Amino acid sequence: MDLKQLEYFVRVAELGSFTRAAIALDIAQPALSRQVRLLEVELRQNLLTRNGRGALPTEAGKLLLAHGRGILHQVERAREELGRVRGSLAGRVAIGLPTSLARVLTVPLTRAFRQTMPEATLSISEGLSISLQESLVNGRLDIAVLYNAKPSPETEIFPLLEEEMLLVQARPPGLQEDPGPGPISLKAVSLLPLIIPSRPNAIRMHVEAEMANIGCSPRIALEIDGVSAILDLVEDGAGCAVLSRNAVANSVRPSAFSVRTIQDPALRTKVSLATSSLRPSTLTQQSTLTLIRQTIESSFRTA
Repeated sequence: MDLKQLEYFVRVAELGSFTRAAIALDIAQPALSRQVRLLEVELRQNLLTRNGRGALPTEAGKLLLAHGRGILHQVERAREELGRVRGSLAGRVAIGLPTSLARVLTVPLTRAFRQTMPEATLSISEGLSISLQESLVNGRLDIAVLYNAKPSPETEIFPLLEEEMLLVQARPPGLQEDPGPGPISLKAVSLLPLIIPSRPNAIRMHVEAEMANIGCSPRIALEIDGVSAILDLVEDGAGCAVLSRNAVANSVRPSAFSVRTIQDPALRTKVSLATSSLRPSTLTQQSTLTLIRQTIESSFRTA
């Protein structure tokens, strides 16, 4: 399989158009179409459905797209490994962050990365912990920060810290100073209308599991996948949320919320770093792991 043809196919499939892909790749569209067609002939599969609105991957195309992204990423890693003889930290590092941590970590991590490794390229993706762990295995990510990571033979897990989860409610209008309402039991939380991510979000699964352990279940008001949207709805009075202190502190208007400690039992989620055990890490990735640890420690210390 020709790597250039694979790169062309991936770009067309991602952009949904031969025209847009030709512009992005700086290649004539007829030449691009010919190379993709040669790939289809070699694989004896139609990879794209061409129509007046663009080009969409077929079922075979979707499968190749998933593999192709991982293959192209691994090629970049190989180039980086070969470039190590020059003694520079270069190449591309792909990182996955849970959405609730991305807002906290992206800016300081990117700043530190650019200062430390100016010749390297950083890619940051957001997603559910379960999806990020899958992306580690298939080679689309090099490093992931995960909530409550599940051990597996394909990944190496490095525990970082435990994060306390709090009940988040809208602060009453006109109340400038939060007197700090007392702790609330987990059973009492189960009676409140919760705005919570849908399964298999790691925090959602953790809340349900801990409530099940004490013989109750959450009262779900809304299922919303996105910390910002959850907080907007809490502020609007649609319900309560179970989130970390960092999530509230880094919101647009932290003063709009009141937080309460949850007890009997307390809710704590484990934050871990994960890498693939199927592929050796490069020097650039090892340096990036150190930067992520330092950034997380600094962010949680100042929260």
